[in-house]
Amino acid sequence: MTSEVADPTEAAAISPAADPGFLQRYGGTIEYILIPGAALVGALGVFGIFVALFGKNPLDLYFYMYQGAFGTWFSWQNTLTRAAPLILTALCTALPAQLGMVIIGGEGALLIGALAATGAALMMQSAPPLVVQLAMVGAGMIGGGLWIMLAGGLRQYRGVNETISSLLLVYIALAILNHLVEGMMRDPASLNKPSTREIGAANMIGSIPGTDVHWGLVFLIYHTVFGFAARVAGGNIRAAKIVGLGVGKLILTICFLAGAAAGLAGMVEVAAVQGRTNANLAAGYGFTGILVAFLARQNPLAVIPVAILLGGISASGGLLQRRLGLPDASVQVLQGIIFVFVLASDALYGRIGFLKGKS
Repeated sequence: MTSEVADPTEAAAISPAADPGFLQRYGGTIEYILIPGAALVGALGVFGIFVALFGKNPLDLYFYMYQGAFGTWFSWQNTLTRAAPLILTALCTALPAQLGMVIIGGEGALLIGALAATGAALMMQSAPPLVVQLAMVGAGMIGGGLWIMLAGGLRQYRGVNETISSLLLVYIALAILNHLVEGMMRDPASLNKPSTREIGAANMIGSIPGTDVHWGLVFLIYHTVFGFAARVAGGNIRAAKIVGLGVGKLILTICFLAGAAAGLAGMVEVAAVQGRTNANLAAGYGFTGILVAFLARQNPLAVIPVAILLGGISASGGLLQRRLGLPDASVQVLQGIIFVFVLASDALYGRIGFLKGKS
């Protein structure tokens, strides 16, 4: 009786997870999915314990979160509407990260972009709607782009840390917003809540037929996100240094594109949701976008599903308040817990035992 020796290639085909070559090819991808996913699950578990301490059933919490985010068609529309600005403010952090920069000033670029877009619309009210909308897009992107490019310029030419400068620019942008909305741009008819004049119904971005989701979301996903991702694909600072390209110009360009994304988010909020500029624009989309970028591991394309997920969590706040009696801001607590878990999980990359076969 002869014994047969198993072919190593057949064994590897049967068990690809044990194949070092498989881990070298896909180990990094598995990590980028597994670790943020585990951090998200861990954050949800901690939040469930937090809610249980107040006498609420965590299973009810998770059920109503799902219902409020994805359980109905109305929930999906609310989620997608909230995800639209998150996609672009996440790009404001994700694109400079390709160059090793940590920009967290998307909120400021959003506000400046909204102000610039509103100003363009108010100055061109007699123009055709399409012309006004194109002018708003250009003004919003230029305003936001220059705002973040300022942080990049301070880092490149004055040695100022871009994380600190971009954060401080948020507060300057908020002060500018309040000054203009309560001053020269204020609508005299806005008594209780200072606002600018309305841009006009004809200049608003319409909704997709049969839904409450504006066309801006389609534009963001199929043009802006992929366009920015394509532009930044060649934005490799090491390669630029090797071939002798100007690194300073590359930094300023990427910072401008990043700010332009957030500025466009501000324009969409004005043209598709608010219809004017007021303090409601400072809703924290820029700060949530930072969390989206970190969960997506700074991948410009991965921000889309992550933004939809976090947009759903934000959209579920109202249902949690009505059904469980939780404050509407409780979802912000959850976002904070998720951010802590994501930062803590960063130390796990390259240290998971069964993935150590990766190069």
